[in-house]
Amino acid sequence: MTTTTVPPSPTPPPPTPRAPSSPSLRPRAGTGRRRFKSGLASALIVLSFVLVVIPLVFVVLYIAQQGLKAISMDFLTSDIAFSPRSVDGGIGPAIVGTIVITLGATLMAVPLGVLGGIFLNEYGGTSRFASLVRFLSEILTGVPSIVMGLFVYTLVVLNTKKFNGFAGALALACLMLPVVIRTSEEMLKLVPRELREGSLALGSRKSRTIRTVVLPHAAPGIVSGALLAVARAAGETAPLLFTIGAATTANRNLFNGANTALSVQIFGNANSPFIPAQERAFGAALTLIVIVFIATAVARIVTVIYTRRTSGAGG
Repeated sequence: MTTTTVPPSPTPPPPTPRAPSSPSLRPRAGTGRRRFKSGLASALIVLSFVLVVIPLVFVVLYIAQQGLKAISMDFLTSDIAFSPRSVDGGIGPAIVGTIVITLGATLMAVPLGVLGGIFLNEYGGTSRFASLVRFLSEILTGVPSIVMGLFVYTLVVLNTKKFNGFAGALALACLMLPVVIRTSEEMLKLVPRELREGSLALGSRKSRTIRTVVLPHAAPGIVSGALLAVARAAGETAPLLFTIGAATTANRNLFNGANTALSVQIFGNANSPFIPAQERAFGAALTLIVIVFIATAVARIVTVIYTRRTSGAGG
């Protein structure tokens, strides 16, 4: 008699565990009120931005409209007119003087200001000397530009008995220095401390850490502060009235001879009742805006290149 073997029935798979049903999330009390406040704050911020931008746009457009009437190659290269009534003359010497004086002030103020910011944030800390430097830089930030011009006038011009571009550059550098110091320190504070600790843990010296890790991360903010200081210096008139004298021809020597600048020409021609002089004032103002814009664009490009190369070398 043959015995039939019945195969065992397959074991059913274990049931798939179900994800616990998430409890219904109810909005907390006051959520609608907070959303309303957040939206209101955002709207006020946008409105404030628009209210600030609108006058700026109108001013730039008005200066461009009036300045383009006087802008020409002859206007940009000719010597300054001897008489405000003259329809001839240009701003060539003022362009040269602005570039020379502002560049000299930048070379004096920006490196010293960045080094000062590095000292205050990386080395000085809360020491008494660092606190004194911060206090003095805050005071210098609020000093009127005409006071700085009188200070350099008594210190340099009266002692040397000469007007020159260096005295003007020194006055502008004194105005730029506290801005660069404070901006550099604040930007360096924003760099995470973990980046410094990681670089030091890998055996880098503190100076190399600052150069290859800290400065590349803070460079955009430092450059913004430096450009703000340069733009302010390029538009200052009062310090230059006491320090550079007057010139009608281009003077590329920073240390010898009187000089002139676009801001001085704008001040002198804008106060004149004659139409040709007022047109030259608008042309000089538009030229100054273009110079500051070009300098800003070039500085931004150089900053991006420096940041990428330094970060790559540090890595």
